[in-house]
Amino acid sequence: MDHALTAVFRHSGQVCSAGARLMVEDSVHDAFVEEVVHRARGIRLGGPFDERAQTGPLISAAHRARVEAYVATGLAEGARLRCGGTCPDDPALADGYYFLPTVLDRCHSGMSVLADESFGPVLTVERFASEDEAVRLANDTVYGLAGAVWSGDEERARRVASRLRLGTVWINDYHPCLPQAEWGGFKQSGTGRELGPGGLAEYRETKHIWRNTRPRPRGWFA
Repeated sequence: MDHALTAVFRHSGQVCSAGARLMVEDSVHDAFVEEVVHRARGIRLGGPFDERAQTGPLISAAHRARVEAYVATGLAEGARLRCGGTCPDDPALADGYYFLPTVLDRCHSGMSVLADESFGPVLTVERFASEDEAVRLANDTVYGLAGAVWSGDEERARRVASRLRLGTVWINDYHPCLPQAEWGGFKQSGTGRELGPGGLAEYRETKHIWRNTRPRPRGWFA
């Protein structure tokens, strides 16, 4: 639960690897989402000098307008607004580009809010009934930077992680980055890698030298 919130609401969603899509198994969907919504409503917004703030504003008025439009599109497509979706009415936040942590439930394939990226504090929720369906939904995107698998079954978690078309897959965690681990995505999430051995290889120029130890006429143009 805690990691689901951190995945998307950290820095108000302005993170390239934000976990903005939450997929929950049918049997726990209702209770899990209810608790996510409850906790999202309690997130404290504030500026850089507010020691009690848990997350901050968006980068600009233009970006906040894009996030608002993103939410409006989701609602028009049939998503259910569970919390947020607007600017806060707290006068203390009037001078910043704040947007309330937002949860959109009942999202499904075909919605543009799943195909697009808000880069804001907006969590879309999908549900699945089987492992194969979860993998299919997760891979149904043109992006592939990062994601996570949560399971008490280690074998299943590893199996699902290996099937996801993502450059980074965390198991029972979200957001840790290490200098020794490559960072980069699949599909339209960038090219190449940074960090790790793969990242170091980006700075190298590889040369191929061929030596024929027994040169002889080939007779091609005899």
